Amino acid sequence: MNGPEILVAFAPELHVFVPRARRDGAVPTATDGVSSLGHVVESLGVPLTEVGVLLADGREVPVSHVPVAGESVAVRAVTRPQQVPGAPLRFLLDVHLGTLARRLRLLGVDTAYESTDIGDPALAARSAAEQRVMLSRDRGLLRRRELWAGAFVYSTRPEEQLDDVLDRFRPELRPWTRCTACNGLLRKATKEEVADRLEHGTQATYDVFAQCGACGRAYWKGAHHEQLEAIVDRATASFGPSAVDG
Repeated sequence: MNGPEILVAFAPELHVFVPRARRDGAVPTATDGVSSLGHVVESLGVPLTEVGVLLADGREVPVSHVPVAGESVAVRAVTRPQQVPGAPLRFLLDVHLGTLARRLRLLGVDTAYESTDIGDPALAARSAAEQRVMLSRDRGLLRRRELWAGAFVYSTRPEEQLDDVLDRFRPELRPWTRCTACNGLLRKATKEEVADRLEHGTQATYDVFAQCGACGRAYWKGAHHEQLEAIVDRATASFGPSAVDG
């Protein structure tokens, strides 16, 4: 670009996306005089899914704004909690976020997950068709215009990923209501109804069961229940209704 020069300053929350040289105040940036501010921001490495308010010389402007020479642009991070209009809040996760998908399902959050790499175009198309927020660490995927909505997952640690998503979107938590394997809804089941899915030791030891209405998987309070319960208790204490109201 060799057109009008503007000054661009990114909010600290967005520094993860920009080179170190761009993290210290407003930095001169050349534009081509015709591209939108949204295009300029993305060309500097920041997905628009992570951008909140854009200010040009102190006034709020849309991503379609074409910057002019000498403008000072402030790029703020998306506001939390983030509102996603027009559809019940539900998510789509790419192949790299399997643990996060299972934990969101454990909390009763509607979460679709692709266990194989189906490619960015297919993921973006599914996000749009099902009106799901695409969660990914792939910046290229989050720049696809077909997406219904998207969000970058900042951490590589499942615990931090879960906290980040819950803090950003504040979904309704309904623990123990979804299948962690397929996202189907669970229902109470008798031992007789799930007997063909149980080993003999399980049949002799447990009496309370649930079953997925979609894939038929059986659930009971087995050896890993305490670990799962700890995840649920921590999430509901921090992001459940009582935490929000408080």
